[in-house]
Amino acid sequence: MHRTSLLAVPVLLALSTAATASAANSPTSAGAHEPTTITVAIDNETPVLYDDEDGGNTSGDDPAIWVHPSRSDRSIVVVTAKEGGLRVYDLADRELQSLPSTVAPQGDAIAGRYNNVDIAYGLRVRGHRVDVAVVSDRYNDTLRFFAIDPGGAAASTPLSEITAPGQDYLFQPDREGVDTEQTAYGLAVYQPGHGSAYAVVTQEGTTTIATARLVVRGGAIGYAGVRQLDLPGEFPLPDGTTWAPCEEPGVEPQLEGLSVDQATGEIYAAQEDVGLWRIGLPLGAHRPVLVDRTTDFGVHDAYDPETEECVPIDPADEGFGGDWLTADAEGVDLYYGPRKTGYVIVSSQGDDSFVVYQRKHDGRWARNEVMGAFQVAGAAGSGVDEINGSDGVAVTNRPVGRFRWGLLVSHDEPETGPSVDPGRDATNFSYVSWRDIAAGLHLVVDTRAGNDPRFD
Repeated sequence: MHRTSLLAVPVLLALSTAATASAANSPTSAGAHEPTTITVAIDNETPVLYDDEDGGNTSGDDPAIWVHPSRSDRSIVVVTAKEGGLRVYDLADRELQSLPSTVAPQGDAIAGRYNNVDIAYGLRVRGHRVDVAVVSDRYNDTLRFFAIDPGGAAASTPLSEITAPGQDYLFQPDREGVDTEQTAYGLAVYQPGHGSAYAVVTQEGTTTIATARLVVRGGAIGYAGVRQLDLPGEFPLPDGTTWAPCEEPGVEPQLEGLSVDQATGEIYAAQEDVGLWRIGLPLGAHRPVLVDRTTDFGVHDAYDPETEECVPIDPADEGFGGDWLTADAEGVDLYYGPRKTGYVIVSSQGDDSFVVYQRKHDGRWARNEVMGAFQVAGAAGSGVDEINGSDGVAVTNRPVGRFRWGLLVSHDEPETGPSVDPGRDATNFSYVSWRDIAAGLHLVVDTRAGNDPRFD
């Protein structure tokens, strides 16, 4: 295993100007538009999941959209439900399949806790091209792999597990370390071409991010060549102080939401209390850039063990935060436009919004100015509620069924509404048309570009 540490990052990176830039520089805007926050409506939402014994300890977390290669109406949404396993939905939010969290194929494994999911397209398994849902398993510090039946919504069981047995732990040396639960957490897939594929994974409760090459073993899929990078956990500030986000004792400022720009090999990663990073691959070859900061970046807090909350040491401390991301910064995904343009969407969990950044490359340099933000309201009179506290988010610019201009799917917690038991921890997933988001923020709609090697 190869490990790289970044003990200090120049304050120039921490104080990026992305949050104050104007959308006027957007290559896809019809004209100059100041960044603003709009409200769009949910189209539909999946059935409620309950995180209690009666509900199977099922808590929604992260979605991924699989696009059917020829029948877009048979595309599916795969979501993680933690101890409840996986759920598969069609484009009308009907549940197609419920997979329990089974014991991982390791010698000392236990039933899994599935945290994040992404799609790898066209892996060659036993002479055939297979699309695969890749899942992080926190309770076993490993990755799980599920083949996707190309029948999509027409298949009675779209997913079947093809995880190779005997995988090493991703971050921990042994089961005792795994039991600390500082294990595989956030996840994204990177496919640079020529049949190769990698998983990018974060470690819960630390600043570590790792890459692992996906390999086929005897008709099953595993991983090898784990490489790790430690991102900063503290930051020098312009006033001469050093700031570290306030966390529980023994916990570092972790990352979860991830997406990899398939054209440039850059990871966009959300460090929950810090902001949005852009990290070049391979890990350690390029200095990461902090694209945007959370609004309370630089505010010195102290942890109160009685309330288990962080409170400002000086209530007048304004910090050096950005204007858009309210901690936690959570889910991340990319909307692909033509010629290395498009958008990076980040869930701003603290204010129930999604921030949209420009994806543009000028030669060697990437630009990620803020284009605006959106919140998602419920559908009036339908019992469909607004999106609260979004964790994972997925977006595709491909036409999928009646979403002819692309689709965004978001986790929603707590799920509310007249049909929800208010005494139970309820989650689900909401579907939003990209056309509505694009119209409100003057964004481009492009259904041809993408992160899917089957269409490139």
